[in-house]
Amino acid sequence: MSIRIAVAEDQRLIRELLVTVLARETDFEVVAEASTGRETIVLAESAHPDVLILDIALPDIDGMEVARAVRKTQPKLPILALSIHEDSYFVREMLRAGADGYVVKSAAMTELVQAIRSVTQGRMYLSPAIARLAVGKAFPDSATLTRREREVLVLIANGKHSAAIAARLSISVGTVEAHRRNIMTKLGLHSIAELTKYAVREGLTSS
Repeated sequence: MSIRIAVAEDQRLIRELLVTVLARETDFEVVAEASTGRETIVLAESAHPDVLILDIALPDIDGMEVARAVRKTQPKLPILALSIHEDSYFVREMLRAGADGYVVKSAAMTELVQAIRSVTQGRMYLSPAIARLAVGKAFPDSATLTRREREVLVLIANGKHSAAIAARLSISVGTVEAHRRNIMTKLGLHSIAELTKYAVREGLTSS
């Protein structure tokens, strides 16, 4: 079954390039294109895409407002933000608006393809250019995370899976999963996507 994609990008050249390259993937189908925020809101509902690729800098309504509007009518539609901005403000605001992933325009097309597959499978995706900003800043006192739990959370925010985290920290996969469960319990979160959003919102990215 094909992954139905809607692309919202105001620059025609970039939009057409995205559509052309994405169409090369045998399981991708671009079903809608938009160049403004208002068009995007309408198409997100009428075209029934499986994922929305959303440029932040649309000419009439910014991507954050579009994401909030789409979330109200299509709460389960994965939204993948696409932007030239790599600073944490835009990442945090897009995640708060409801985006499930964030890809910078300096990324390779292979990364965008990976991001699309990730968010349509229910996983958060952040460009390495964003995830590299993760640092061990202080967490809220209420979180009461241990040093090891903070290390695991940073790596989760980097998009690492349990096996990679285990190898990085020289611990077992079972221990990683136990840390993840403890983190979720302490923070009152229920999915990896929520955990990643928390990590970005609460200062795991530099200002």
